[in-house]
Amino acid sequence: MDLETYESHDGYAAARQALATDPNDIIDLVSEANLRGRGGAGFGTGMKWGFTRGPAKTPGGKYLVCNADEMEPGTFKDRYLLEYNPHLLIEGIIIAAHAIHAETAYVFLRGEYHDPYRELQRAIDDAYAKGYLGKRIFGTDINLELRIHRSAGRYICGEETALLNALEGKRAQPRQKPPFPPASGAWGRPTIVNNVETLCNVPAIVRNGAEWYQDLGIGDDSGTKIYGVSGRVNNPGLWELPIGTTIREIIEEHAGGMRDGYKLRGLLPGGASTDFLVEEHLDLAMDYGTIQAAGSRMGTGTMILMDDSICPVDMCRNLEHFFAQESCGFCTPCREGLPWVEELLIDIEEGRGKEGDLELLDRNAMFIGGTTNTFCLHAPGAMEPLASALRYFREDFEEHIRTGRCPYR
Repeated sequence: MDLETYESHDGYAAARQALATDPNDIIDLVSEANLRGRGGAGFGTGMKWGFTRGPAKTPGGKYLVCNADEMEPGTFKDRYLLEYNPHLLIEGIIIAAHAIHAETAYVFLRGEYHDPYRELQRAIDDAYAKGYLGKRIFGTDINLELRIHRSAGRYICGEETALLNALEGKRAQPRQKPPFPPASGAWGRPTIVNNVETLCNVPAIVRNGAEWYQDLGIGDDSGTKIYGVSGRVNNPGLWELPIGTTIREIIEEHAGGMRDGYKLRGLLPGGASTDFLVEEHLDLAMDYGTIQAAGSRMGTGTMILMDDSICPVDMCRNLEHFFAQESCGFCTPCREGLPWVEELLIDIEEGRGKEGDLELLDRNAMFIGGTTNTFCLHAPGAMEPLASALRYFREDFEEHIRTGRCPYR
């Protein structure tokens, strides 16, 4: 969507309104709206912004960073927003930067996103030309510089402190916390990191109010959510729906249901690093609390479906191969543990599994998945699909070992 079209639909009206509003009032509004981070963690956006209330107390200013390094397997929602509605993101960035008193913002963009980069850079150039970015934006005394930083390509950059290290030109490795980025982030300055979809929700909240936004959701969470489905369905894709829409409605009504001849066995509800859910969970609401209570996470809200033609062992092997490759290598459970798990799954899949292997996988999934045993949450996230597959599809693993072959081949 170009600038003229965006403005014809009240684009940048919320930014003008926000720039005439006290920054603290913007933070309070977003807090009241109960906007939660849409990148996976679901942390309260207003609460996060509130950690940096007021101007910077020391020289150097603050930074706002948009995490557009969308590398979670099965996730493609941010790519769509960047490519087809970049001005919505820019407007959200303007409002967020004003709220936290930041005069410099970055979009940390996945390096492989060539088309989204082109569209976003064009939109940024147009916004500069209209005076919406740069010095004295919208004719006010407020300044905002916005730059794109293209990632060199590591999944670990989804972790915000690894992202900040990469932004500074350092190795993409998570930092010790505390201090957290709102206290000491990019170049040691207070920094807020928000996801693309999170920032795209902000203009509507400013324009319509907190109560309006709350009423969009179903249940305890507020607003809408971009849900996605990939797998053997009739209509794979993305849909913006009230947050709290059931899994069944998303799959059957919006994704068109399973293709003829295929039956759903399980799904990863929020990308590759979430626990499997199965048929008994289909009527659950896709919101943060409900999915967590079911033993998984909503994550990015983009579902990967596993049908009855897919081998759960091979699917887990494929996922663990990805996670092992993407480890930053800093801590032992991740650096050594993930390749070891992958090799054991290869043995089971190729008929070399033996008695005791599943119990060994159980123990290691519990240890590597323990959040106190690793430096960041990469390895625990990698264990979520495996641990849940061993729980829900154990008979498939056992058959591989008992027969010495994969029954799906």
